[in-house]
Amino acid sequence: MALPESDSDLERGDPAPDFELPGIDDETYTLDSFAADALLVVFTCNHCPYAQAKFDLLNDLAADDDVAVVGINANDAAEYPEDSFEKMQAYVEDGTIAYDAYLRDETAEVARAYGAVCTPDPFLFRREGGTYRLAYHGRLDDAMSPDEAATEHYVRQAIDAVRAGEPVDIDPGPSRGCGIKWP
Repeated sequence: MALPESDSDLERGDPAPDFELPGIDDETYTLDSFAADALLVVFTCNHCPYAQAKFDLLNDLAADDDVAVVGINANDAAEYPEDSFEKMQAYVEDGTIAYDAYLRDETAEVARAYGAVCTPDPFLFRREGGTYRLAYHGRLDDAMSPDEAATEHYVRQAIDAVRAGEPVDIDPGPSRGCGIKWP
C-alpha cells in the first residue's frame, strides 16, 4: 500500500489560511497567537508511527525562540481514540510532545484548507508585513520510514533561510506518512 504524499494547492508566497482552534491548554489559537518570524504548522497526530518518529525533531525546533511550532491533529478521534483531545493532553503532560501549541481540528476543516493529507505534513511560513506567507512545504527530513535515522533535515535548512531573510530553495519532494483519518 502506497503512503499518501501531500500535494497542497498552497504555493510559496501564499498567505497561511487562518484558523481558530482549541489548544490542549484550553486556550483558543489563531495565526495572530504567534509572533515568531517563522511559523511551522504541522498536521500530525499521536498514533501514526511516521508522526511519532518526528516528535523529537519538532520538540527541538519548538525549543528555539525564533520558531513557533504548531501541531494540529485533525484525525477522527472516534475511530482513532489515541488521537483524542485527552490523549493529546496526556502526550503534552508527559513531555512526549513539547510544541508551542498542540491544537485539535475536530472537523478537519483547517486541514482541508491547508491541503494537508498525511501525518506529519509540515507547512513553514515566514512573517511578511504582519502576514504569514508559505515559504516551504515538503519533507521534514530525508528519513523515508519511521525506523530510519535522518541525515539531512530539510525543515532546519528552510527555517535557517527564513530567519536569514532568504528564499527557501530546497525541494526534497512531498511530505509523506499515514493518511489523515478524516472525520
